[in-house]
Amino acid sequence: MPEMPGLVVLFGSGETSSSGRKIFDWLFHRLPPPIRGAILETPAGFELNSAQVAGRVADFLRQRLQNYHPQVTVVPARKRGTPFSPDDPEIVTPLLRANVIFAGPGSPTYAVRQLQDSLAWHVLVARHRLGAAIVFASAMVVAVSAHALPVYEIYKVGEDPHWHRGLNFFGPYGLSLVFIPHWNNAEGGAELDTSRCFMGQSRFEQLLGMLPPDATVVGIDEHTALVVDLGAKTCQAMGRGGVTLLRESEEVRIGRGQKVAITELGPFHVPEPPTGLPPEVWEKAQAAHTEAAAAPEPPPEVLALVKKREAARARQDWPLADALREQIATLGWQVLDTPDGPRLEPRAHPSPP
Repeated sequence: MPEMPGLVVLFGSGETSSSGRKIFDWLFHRLPPPIRGAILETPAGFELNSAQVAGRVADFLRQRLQNYHPQVTVVPARKRGTPFSPDDPEIVTPLLRANVIFAGPGSPTYAVRQLQDSLAWHVLVARHRLGAAIVFASAMVVAVSAHALPVYEIYKVGEDPHWHRGLNFFGPYGLSLVFIPHWNNAEGGAELDTSRCFMGQSRFEQLLGMLPPDATVVGIDEHTALVVDLGAKTCQAMGRGGVTLLRESEEVRIGRGQKVAITELGPFHVPEPPTGLPPEVWEKAQAAHTEAAAAPEPPPEVLALVKKREAARARQDWPLADALREQIATLGWQVLDTPDGPRLEPRAHPSPP
């Protein structure tokens, strides 16, 4: 049976809030264990603290969703032409092993410049076509549009309203989507309209007139996510608010918890999995997928011992941590302590009980 594309979660905001945790919990519950997460640092790669920006998301997943024992790696694919390039195979490798990939805060236009036709982007798309879940938030939600809103350039720098070419994640599925997070933002209060991702309604009307007629605007409220299930051909609003669709002068509202057919977004179809991908990337992704599927999964009792060991290490109870490591080894697993947290590998010759 061929693999189906993975779930896609697009946050309007609040990905690391309590409402965001509930959505991640819903997602992780539907993924096969172990959870192997990769945080793509690229959207914030221009910031001097981009490692901390991505690291906060990684810590959130490890700490707030610890019941799933997620193995989370930050992928520092910051900028082309540097030692941390999104075209560097070694930097990008963790994406091949991940079954959930996150990309979020930063700059939409920077993310597009660094990821367009990059190795990191091709691997992300390939992993999704093979079933990995993808979570986009903040700047990255804008960047994956067919036409990306240059938020900072207009709102902060004062450039005239315009659109940039986006990464067009859903283009191969026949969908021309323009994502607008922070749809109902009200930070400006009564004095300044900051809805429509800080554009305000009047300026956004001007921007709407610049889009081609086949584009569908997808406005996602604060602390809300649109979950797109390409396999089931549905999409659903989750979180505190809803999602607004604008197309050809028609407005459709997807209320909180409501599920609708994906055709509400446009003329949907499923492409052949390798469509638009370099053959060598697709082959490598397939090989990694096959290898991961064949690898044994740690049983619940081993995962529970790993959790206890992490708690012992946090208390600096090293004797107990060592004893738990040995107990894990007797069950046939080896704990590798990495900067991104513990990682489990099967032992070649398990110790006898």
